[in-house]
Amino acid sequence: MEVHLLSWIVLAAIIIVLITVDIVGHVRTPHAPTIKESAWWSVAYVALALVFGVFVWLVYGPTFAGQYIAGWATEKALSIDNLFVFVIIMSSFRVPRQFQQKALLSGIIIALVLRLVFILVGAAIIERFSWVFYLFGVWLLYTAYTQIKAGTETIGGEEEDEEYHETRLTRLVRKFVPVTDGFRGQRFLYRHGGKTFITPLLLVVVALGSADIMFALDSIPAIFGLTSEPYLVFAANAFALLGLRQLYFLIDGLLRRLVYLHWGLAIILGFIGVKLILHAMHENTLSFINGGEPFNVPDIGIAVSLGVIIGTITITVIASLIASRHMAKGSPEGQR
Repeated sequence: MEVHLLSWIVLAAIIIVLITVDIVGHVRTPHAPTIKESAWWSVAYVALALVFGVFVWLVYGPTFAGQYIAGWATEKALSIDNLFVFVIIMSSFRVPRQFQQKALLSGIIIALVLRLVFILVGAAIIERFSWVFYLFGVWLLYTAYTQIKAGTETIGGEEEDEEYHETRLTRLVRKFVPVTDGFRGQRFLYRHGGKTFITPLLLVVVALGSADIMFALDSIPAIFGLTSEPYLVFAANAFALLGLRQLYFLIDGLLRRLVYLHWGLAIILGFIGVKLILHAMHENTLSFINGGEPFNVPDIGIAVSLGVIIGTITITVIASLIASRHMAKGSPEGQR
């Protein structure tokens, strides 16, 4: 896939316009979004991501369009799991709801920049060392196992640890930089008595940004299992992340109803992990494995991948909503 410079310019322009709209239309006037507002914006971002898929189809063909859609759907599903952590961070810092939009948008911008760096580095490594797919595959299988473990604990009724633990980066900032004892509107910096302080809102952004670095360790290898094109990888990440702010306000009260989310993510990550290992075996160059010769194994196509991902997400959401409804009816509150 030979990506034209114009395609990068189009993608960059879309991202800049969307961020500008968010800053001018939402962040400059602090307010807590309503469910209706969040729903419309979430639908708009999904529609825009799909329209971009049509653009990829027209310019580069259906195969690459399928890779992009599969990557975007995977990133979107993983981002929902990330929202659990975002909700905990916001609650731990007691961020006023009207200031949460700026914190989320700032964290998303940091995440976009960092993920672009990760994607370019990852693409360069993959191009030179195809055996890295073995590592990506094993890592995703391990991540799938952790999702199954989390899902088992949730379904089994065990309480998940909902206490937010500051990252090392956040603790380092708090240790060496003076912090105000409360929020100062939407300010990140506050000047008082000839001294500059940072506000808790900036610490929230640091926490969100550093947390996303950990999320990227799962999502970046996962999407490279669907496409090796940096342009498609970044586009899928960008559209999934840009819609995350609206999705946060839309479903932060509904996250607990997705009781099978961990299981659905485990299936997706496990499937992509197997796909990566098969691809590594198909391209094998390691001398201590099969004498450095490729294995005669099937290479899972993008049509099958897209079907598994979309099907798993659909079944997970439907099953979760049905199960949560039955749980609500069986609870003391639901029997009243």
